[in-house]
Amino acid sequence: MKIFVDTAEITEIEQANSWGILDGVTTNPSLLKKAVTARTKAGETLDIETYLERILTTVGPGKPVSLEVIGTTCEAMLAEALQLYDRFNPVAGNTVIKVPINPTLEPDTGDDADGLRTIAELAEQGIPVNVTLVMNRTQALLAAKAGATYVSPFAGRIDDHLRTSIGLSFDKGAYFPAEGLPRADGSGVLDDDGVVSGVDLVASIVHIYSTYGIDSEVIAASLRNPRQVAEVAEAGADIATVPFNVLRGLLRHPKTFEGMRTFVADVVDEYRAFFKSGAKRE
Repeated sequence: MKIFVDTAEITEIEQANSWGILDGVTTNPSLLKKAVTARTKAGETLDIETYLERILTTVGPGKPVSLEVIGTTCEAMLAEALQLYDRFNPVAGNTVIKVPINPTLEPDTGDDADGLRTIAELAEQGIPVNVTLVMNRTQALLAAKAGATYVSPFAGRIDDHLRTSIGLSFDKGAYFPAEGLPRADGSGVLDDDGVVSGVDLVASIVHIYSTYGIDSEVIAASLRNPRQVAEVAEAGADIATVPFNVLRGLLRHPKTFEGMRTFVADVVDEYRAFFKSGAKRE
């Protein structure tokens, strides 16, 4: 499974890239706002084009960086997508255009299919598309049929939706069981149109794509904790896009810390002296 970092903060991207495990980056308007706000509050003068160029070059060729459109109609999203791609893809050849599956702001207003039309047109032009805000299996199927390069089911938000539906108070970072939560009345497992968790949604989409030989890659998104990352890997996700704090958490276990303390304390003087001798390869 590939690992993307879900952030627009350049210092986090630089750190993750230096670890040798980073396969790409996903950004969105909310993440960009967070990064820009933090930097401007710190007194930094920020040029957004230069900042995005820095992200693209840091990640480098062959590692996709998703930049999202902000329009809500096919015409607006297409114009923005082409503007983003023409401006930024020449930097490192790694720009992916992020398009919402359904840009309608309220039910029964706007055109539900504007996202699909945008995806299809960009795919026709050979521009890679990451379809975002996918919340169910049928959205994922239609996104793939329209030509999406990547499809991003939002696992964490589905978990939030299920908990909110029963008035459950929760911490977003808290683990939500992949097998779902039992209903209070004992009548089975809580579900959203048959989906019992965000991990379940990812697994179902992976199964559908595998069944029909669909080439679109599944990006498990909105991941909230390390256990969820492991579970989407088990579910067969092609990619997990992970906030930096969750990415750091993937490296941590109390027994690892305990083992390191023991190993360091047990180093004998003779072994330590070998390293101090400065012997080098010839």
